[in-house]
Amino acid sequence: MVDLFVDRVLVKNNKDQDELDTEREIVMRLQNRILMLFFASGACESCKEFAPTLSDFFKRLTDEFYVDRSAQLVLLYISLDESEDQQESFLKELPKKCLFLAYEDPYRRCLEAMFNVEELPTVVVLRPDCSILITNAVEEILRLGPDCYRNWQEAAEIIDRNFMISEDFEEKSGRSLSDPVRRLKYKVEDEEKKKKKKKKEKKGRGWGKGGDEEADGKEEEGGGGGVMVMEAKNKKTRHAFPPI
Repeated sequence: MVDLFVDRVLVKNNKDQDELDTEREIVMRLQNRILMLFFASGACESCKEFAPTLSDFFKRLTDEFYVDRSAQLVLLYISLDESEDQQESFLKELPKKCLFLAYEDPYRRCLEAMFNVEELPTVVVLRPDCSILITNAVEEILRLGPDCYRNWQEAAEIIDRNFMISEDFEEKSGRSLSDPVRRLKYKVEDEEKKKKKKKKEKKGRGWGKGGDEEADGKEEEGGGGGVMVMEAKNKKTRHAFPPI
């Protein structure tokens, strides 16, 4: 997706109409996101009727008033307006977070031909790799609303850790996707530590037990004969040197 616009200037639909004109800015904004290319014109009545629905759709997925965290979704208006004033007027109906190409940028018409746009309005949905997910999602957006984003997300195979609708967020715990793997890793490590500890304890008990039994055996064998042994030793000592 980034390759489509890496040499272009994308404009934010805010009051100052800030430009994304560096490769880094464009990559940061478009990478690993689903992109909606909205082909429309202020001269088209169907486009005017659809614009509020699309605007609400996009806001419900990206505005923090509706969701806890924004969806990985970008809306880019590709103007097919007949004049710059007409384009500026139509942009007022679209969300402030959406992007657009300047009216004087001829790339607008190149994109129209590239995606074979034959009717207005048209919303081309692209995967992060620039492949087409849906040639025209207008009917799906009208029929399903924000729910269709989940279908897009699964089809695009995007791992989205940030996006959750408010109701779902309350039901889910704050565990990360790697949590089950991490838990299994620690469980295996704990079991190994326990096994090693048991082996050490058994080994320790074996040595200690043998030593105690041996000592006890000696005491039992010697019993009261301990004095006799000492006396025998003393006798040997006394008899070691003959008397003078």
